[in-house]
Amino acid sequence: MSYVDGFIAAVPKENKEKYLAHAEKASVVFKEYGAIKVVECWGDDVPEGEVTSFLLAVQCKENETVVFSWVIWPSKSERDEAWAKIMEDERMNPENNPMPFDGKRLIYGGFDKILEA
Repeated sequence: MSYVDGFIAAVPKENKEKYLAHAEKASVVFKEYGAIKVVECWGDDVPEGEVTSFLLAVQCKENETVVFSWVIWPSKSERDEAWAKIMEDERMNPENNPMPFDGKRLIYGGFDKILEA
């Protein structure tokens, strides 16, 4: 069964086009190294929570929105092999593809898919 990497970040609203350009460049690299699909979603209806929420998780500021993204891989082993190559790829170097958001507030993780309906 496939494997999924998930990402949540706070991105300044004024950087939407910069973020999209960054994501498009990164998606080419991910797919080149075996990703099946890369999905990027710009926050539209993201409610504030009292205890927890997407906004709280990434310490979203008033001028920012949440981006929710995921990458689907054929398997965890293929993802692990690809990540090693992705981290070495010059196209992913921040000088070549700068992150238009605070990377310290990026949340990410790998997930085993247990249901697809």
